[in-house]
Amino acid sequence: MAEVVQRGDGYPEAHVPDILAFLGCPGAYGAWVAAVGPEIVGHVVLNTRSSTPVMELACAATGRPPDGLGVVARLLVAPSHRRLGIARVLLDTAAGAARSAGLWPVLDTVAHNYKAINLYESAGWALAGKARVTFSDGTQLDEVVYLGPPPGQEPGDPGPGRLSPP
Repeated sequence: MAEVVQRGDGYPEAHVPDILAFLGCPGAYGAWVAAVGPEIVGHVVLNTRSSTPVMELACAATGRPPDGLGVVARLLVAPSHRRLGIARVLLDTAAGAARSAGLWPVLDTVAHNYKAINLYESAGWALAGKARVTFSDGTQLDEVVYLGPPPGQEPGDPGPGRLSPP
């Protein structure tokens, strides 16, 4: 499924040589898959970190140290199973696990990934800003960083501490 997504969507980016290692995220808080029968059709990870520029922006936006954040990452849905709500369920599952652990869920995506951005914004995530990430092979990507509802707050709840998009 991840290879099909990479070929069709360009995610993960072409500079990622080993998709299984990319999805694995050693040290992650957790990972979830969506399945239809025996077929895995979706995947998400709740990670401990992202790139330095992303983490710096997320820490500044939330006022929390890195260990107070839960990074939702590696969200993939098979093209054959899109527009069925699977991505939203996976996103909400990882974000809910972060909040349950007292972590503020955050995520980042490439700035040109409008389908993902639409999902995050429709789910009530707030744009924190943009960060430029440089990978070990010299590849640079402009990414956008989003904040989910903080711990103690459910999606759609405009309670205290909820940031609004700028």
